[in-house]
This record gives sequence, C-alpha cells and structure tokens, in this order.
Amino acid sequence: MIKSLLALSVLFSSTAFATSGGGDKTLSPIKSLAQWKEADFVEFHCRGEIEHRLSDKTRIDCLNDDYAIEYDWGKKWAEAIGQALYYSAMTGKKAGIVLIVNTATKERYLRRIEKTIETHKLKIIVWTVNKDDKKPPVRFL
Repeated sequence: MIKSLLALSVLFSSTAFATSGGGDKTLSPIKSLAQWKEADFVEFHCRGEIEHRLSDKTRIDCLNDDYAIEYDWGKKWAEAIGQALYYSAMTGKKAGIVLIVNTATKERYLRRIEKTIETHKLKIIVWTVNKDDKKPPVRFL
C-alpha cells in the first residue's frame, strides 16, 4: 500500500522535502496514516536535518540549506508562526511552515495564517500537506 501511495507522489520543486525519487523515506507499513503524528510527517517529507537542536535546547523540525521549517497541525497555525520566526532568527535561514491539514478545516486555518502573514508582512513560506495522503507539501504562501 505504501509503495502505491509513493508512486502517486508528485515531484516537489523544493529540495526541502522528500519526493518520489530514490531517496524516499518509508515508515512502518503497520502504521496507518490515521495514526501518524506530526513527527511522522516530518520524517517522511523532510529533506534536511530533522530535529536540529539549537543552543537553547529548542528543536527545529526540519532544517535544510534554505529553510528552518516548523511542521504543525492546522489548528496550531498561530503557534507555528512564532516558532518559524524564532527558528529563522536563530539560524539565519528563511522561515517555513508546513501545516498538516484535512479537507474539512483546511480553508479556515489557511485564511487565518494568510491574513496574519500578509497584514504584518511576515517573511514566512507556508506549505500544506494533507493528513490523509503522502503527497509532498504544496506551497500555499
């Protein structure tokens, strides 16, 4: 089942995420998508250092050459903004957020994060990933 889902993945233009190429990361076939935690999405999609530890002992979910990326559930969009900005300040990398969303609530959370980022002219890139599939994150903002 996992292999067939991976075959459906589309190539994402950023090197920040795993793609359907030879470097795929796979998780235990026993764990269903419904059981995935935030860390499972990070492990599956991040192409960079996972859980990079800063001097103050905070941890960046995914750090690569360009971005310090915070992964979080849609309902925690506001918290993700603060973390992404902080990680960017500490590393000098661009701030990034991957919101893990579902179809029913996706628009509600995306409207909120978009309004906040645009109103305050924040330099944050936002991607979304659907909690019900393994397609690579899609850029939203």
